[in-house]
Amino acid sequence: MITATREYKVVGTRPIRHDGADKVTGRAVYGADLNLPGMLYGKVLRSPHAHARIKSVDTSRAEAHPDCRAAATCADLAPSDPVGPVAVLGQMPRDNVLARDKAMYGGHAVAAVAASSAHAAEEILSLIEVEYEPLPAYTNIEDAMAEDAVSIHDTWTDNPDLPGGVNVAAQEHYRFGDPEAGFEEADRVFEREYRTKTVHQGYIEPQNATAWWSPDGRLTVWCSSQGHFGVRDNTARILGIPVSQVKVVPLEIGGGFGGKIPPYLEPVAAVLSKKSGQPVKMVMDRAEVLQATGPTSGSLVRLKIGVTNEGRITAAHCLMALEAGAFPGAPLAGAASAVFSPYLIENVQINGYDVVSNKPRTQAYRAPGAPIVMYCTETLMDEIAQALGIDSAELRLLNVARQGDRRADGVMNGRIGAEETMRAAREHPHFSAPLEQVEGRLRGRGWSMGFCRNNTGPACVVANVLDNGSVSLVEGSVDIGGTRTAIAQQFAEVLGIPVEDVNPTIGDTDTIGYTSVTGGSGVAFKSGWAAHEAAMDVMQQLTVRASLVWDTDPDDIEYVDGALRHKSDTELSMSFKEIAALLPETGGPVVGRANMNPGGSGGSYAANIVDVEVDPDTGKVDILRYTAFQDAGFAIHPSYVEGQIQGGAAQGIGWALNEEYYMGDDGSMMNTSLLDYRMPTSLDLPMIEAVIVEVGNPGHPFGVRGVGEANIAPPLAAIANAIHDAAGVRLRSLPMNPQSVAAAIAEADAK
Repeated sequence: MITATREYKVVGTRPIRHDGADKVTGRAVYGADLNLPGMLYGKVLRSPHAHARIKSVDTSRAEAHPDCRAAATCADLAPSDPVGPVAVLGQMPRDNVLARDKAMYGGHAVAAVAASSAHAAEEILSLIEVEYEPLPAYTNIEDAMAEDAVSIHDTWTDNPDLPGGVNVAAQEHYRFGDPEAGFEEADRVFEREYRTKTVHQGYIEPQNATAWWSPDGRLTVWCSSQGHFGVRDNTARILGIPVSQVKVVPLEIGGGFGGKIPPYLEPVAAVLSKKSGQPVKMVMDRAEVLQATGPTSGSLVRLKIGVTNEGRITAAHCLMALEAGAFPGAPLAGAASAVFSPYLIENVQINGYDVVSNKPRTQAYRAPGAPIVMYCTETLMDEIAQALGIDSAELRLLNVARQGDRRADGVMNGRIGAEETMRAAREHPHFSAPLEQVEGRLRGRGWSMGFCRNNTGPACVVANVLDNGSVSLVEGSVDIGGTRTAIAQQFAEVLGIPVEDVNPTIGDTDTIGYTSVTGGSGVAFKSGWAAHEAAMDVMQQLTVRASLVWDTDPDDIEYVDGALRHKSDTELSMSFKEIAALLPETGGPVVGRANMNPGGSGGSYAANIVDVEVDPDTGKVDILRYTAFQDAGFAIHPSYVEGQIQGGAAQGIGWALNEEYYMGDDGSMMNTSLLDYRMPTSLDLPMIEAVIVEVGNPGHPFGVRGVGEANIAPPLAAIANAIHDAAGVRLRSLPMNPQSVAAAIAEADAK
């Protein structure tokens, strides 16, 4: 860890996580574990066509089955959707929950039934009769943007301001300086084109939902999501009912990475519960997860970078077309924020296009958009360094972005750690260690930078001080990766009490104030800050209580190292536990609270160094050594930060080497199991060394930056650069699977 000395007792340590025992013993309750009296089981009928007009849906035969308790179609949802088809990440278009007029992708939900068992429900689905009119399907950028392409959303009106064809839903443009003049100033101009495929987040637990629409009209939903308030608001909108009528209870979540932000099953389970009068549970299988939940975008990216002979970047241009899937929402803004973020470039233009296609609608995936564009920029930076005969680290440091520089998407940098992260990578022993060659194999080393802008949002924390000196801490952020403990640590640090005396729990939507989604690397920042403020509130109240005990003015009392003491009478002192025991006789309960929407989250920079071995005959790439660096601002719980760094690297390795949606000629996904959708296993991964860099964020009481996302941005380019170092070939299309690598080597040999 690269850090400055700090005088902290709780934050920065590695306590055992509060939910650890429940997780390892199986007591923790996940969505599929929930069982309610009289519960039914729901299943969804999905379109076999990637693009088809739905001419009719007849559920009468299904409803006549003796085991069928309810059926649902789009007619049971709200008649209009105020969000419409053009929605941002995190908002679910109504017609994606149950298709209305058209099936937009293979696996699109069309109808659903509830029965006494999951097997019966699955059997009953075959009785639903749907008449389809198949239409042309587009599963890549080029086909969707072709001049003769048919509009996937044929109700959209033509917009001449949207170039690129009928399936371009939106565009974003960023420009500052004078790019044309910057390219004129350059001695060399490099232009390259890159393509990436659709990939899935790959969380282990599938989507699930249990709904109970009680006779009094109150809807309760239990689910494993990244944000139960977002599920509440989306479900209420899709059903056309007030949010006050919906309560969402968060259960444990088995991974999400951005894919479990919006609802899929929750509104459907609610409709089936209302119709049947009983609770209904729905759980996707793996094929449904891959076919019908939100992966990240496939892309076409064109980069142009101008440099002087000395390596100074004079101008840069990026054209990126990102697949949104069936409904708009590709991560243009996230990609634009990241594409040139490690560097100071005074003349920039970015043109981004949100392109709909006949695939499931895009959702967030760990630093949405950033891995795609940083793969392009960082491989080109490596190529530029080679062409100019400049060390790649020196080229990056020559152009590094610093505080006060303006980012390509217009944001002015605050205190950032781009330079510190670059230097940490360059100075690490891995960067210069000898790389032994082996006969019959090709070995190489590559490295890359990464970035995520990070997010924040509303957060609420309530702290109940108990008379034994412990604290019940209720917060609104779903725990992914140990955030319960990180929040409790920040609370405990302020009050100078052991973190073991703080019992953090996650409140449902009726119990705690609105808290935005667990995503954007924002939880330790926003909810941790709220915990800090709640602890300050508790401290202020305890000071008043001590003044009553000592019959003095609160201004005469100070709180230091977990104890209250009189400023002038040193014999008057009470520990946190001692004053807690006196709460009943000094006024009753002490409840601290904080409701916040803090700004200043600050972006995070990451870097990866990787050694690979390439089999020149088969093209297979093995990872030999991996070192991952990230600026965490301040690591509240270093073990969890290291875990995030390692997890992002592992997912990036899969994205780089093997993962893709393999689409058939009819537009259907062909690899709908984890046998065929090739995520890396422990056999594919080396030990990943995580190095924490700490460049404190002045926008947070403890200097926190988000750590959950920047770590997935560097692996794609780092591995591509390592393959080039090993085999002398540049791969500008993902995944870099054995057949792609072997073909590139064969082509290079032929030349």
